[in-house]
Amino acid sequence: MALNIPTRQLLDVGSKLGEGVLWDAERKVVWFVDIKQHRLWHYDPATGSNAMAEAPGQIGWALPADNGLLLCGLQDGLYLFDPATQTFEEYMQVPGEPAHNRLNDACTDPWGRVWFGSMDDAEEEASGRFYVFDQGEIRPAGPAGITITNGPAVSAQGDRIYFTDTTAQKIMVADLSPTGVSEARPFVDTGALFPEAYPDGPIVDADDHVWTGLYLGSRVARFSPDGELVAEIEFDARDVTKMCLGGPDFRTGYVTTATKNLEPEQFAEYPHAGSLLGFDAPVAGFEQARVRLG
Repeated sequence: MALNIPTRQLLDVGSKLGEGVLWDAERKVVWFVDIKQHRLWHYDPATGSNAMAEAPGQIGWALPADNGLLLCGLQDGLYLFDPATQTFEEYMQVPGEPAHNRLNDACTDPWGRVWFGSMDDAEEEASGRFYVFDQGEIRPAGPAGITITNGPAVSAQGDRIYFTDTTAQKIMVADLSPTGVSEARPFVDTGALFPEAYPDGPIVDADDHVWTGLYLGSRVARFSPDGELVAEIEFDARDVTKMCLGGPDFRTGYVTTATKNLEPEQFAEYPHAGSLLGFDAPVAGFEQARVRLG
């Protein structure tokens, strides 16, 4: 079940809370964020070049949009990021969100909608929930009453969407269509498999299997469409947050990690903590749809 796949350190950026990694197929770069240090990174695997932009607040995700900009989720709402000028512009607030919440993770579906979650920044209150951004409109969609949301993640066909309740150690699934989403139902109880770890950012691969980072678990795990654990890959980082599948053939895994809960003496045990990591994946991903802004 554990795959003996070599992993490698791609960028040592010292992320406090690396997250939101995704492959931009048009630009052929990897985007990822460091939520706690307000940083948006991009990395070009062909050249090794990379750069960082300072966000105006905690940034949970950045998704390429159909106008050449990136739609970003920050603590206080949605922003647009212009890669040419490296600037952020406030775009839209999320109605009804408490001031102590922030946005955490997101994805697009095949129709260019953005599915995202909010959470209590102190990780104490069950004040988080999921939303959908659909051509300029934000509305609640999916589970609510969650302390730490992660995902969502959508299948290539757009028929399934996965929601993660990190604190409860559970991943849920719902049926998805161009017109809406069904009520979420249980998919995997990761706590039964990894009692000391917490499911973080999920993705779906081209074979409709679900991958999740495991915070405190030093690994990513892969589940079949019926929720069976089929593979694990370990890393030299304790707090693995999210992965994506990218590169020219969508067979390179890119993984973000965190250091915010590590003690100084633990860094020697986890030498790749806070880095962007990579590995050669045994399966492929697929191109993510760009955000439809309007």
